[in-house]
Amino acid sequence: MVRRLAIIFLGVLPLIIIAALPSCERAPEGSAEWYFARALQLSNQGDFQTAISNYTQAIKVEPLLAKAYVNRAAAYDSLGEYDLAIADCNKALSLDSNLPLAYLNRASAYNGKGDYENAIEDCEAAIQLDNKLAQAYINRSTAYNLEGEYGKSIADCNKALEIDPGLADGYYHRALAYEALGNTDEAISDFNVFINLSKNDTLIASAKLEIQKLSTPPPTTTGTNSR
Repeated sequence: MVRRLAIIFLGVLPLIIIAALPSCERAPEGSAEWYFARALQLSNQGDFQTAISNYTQAIKVEPLLAKAYVNRAAAYDSLGEYDLAIADCNKALSLDSNLPLAYLNRASAYNGKGDYENAIEDCEAAIQLDNKLAQAYINRSTAYNLEGEYGKSIADCNKALEIDPGLADGYYHRALAYEALGNTDEAISDFNVFINLSKNDTLIASAKLEIQKLSTPPPTTTGTNSR
């Protein structure tokens, strides 16, 4: 079961980025903030490769711009470039050790690499800096789920949903944990809530497929009489 869940989790974690201030959009062309605002817009459009190029330009102009490393890490993570994402988070944290999103994005990359121990550790660091950061509990829930710690995963989803009841990913990850535990009714209920809340067509299709599997009774086997 754990191996199948790992496949479902790929691409689930949302992009966690630092938003540009409104003034950034009016920053002088060619400035670090100008490149940062362009990169942010491209990331929101899903053009992560071009976003990375713009974050890189922002860093060239202002090498100590920690938020550019944090956001570039998220873009690398979205492309499956986990080592590059981790390196960028390391750089951001060397500039400012009080960046919860740097720990959070590094945790996401560690999850992608299958390094769940470090992912959990980074989520805990993010939570220590901001215990209202719902996504930190979701990322830790992912690691717990993939380690087979389904009870802990459910507890983290509960905490995330306590902070943000409309967080679709909380229901999705909790549904997967319930499914792994064989709690079919709870899993179906959470998948349905996720479908109603989410805008991610790919994951909605995945949730519907899981509901179909859970709702289909197991095939019955009939014995044959031998003489």
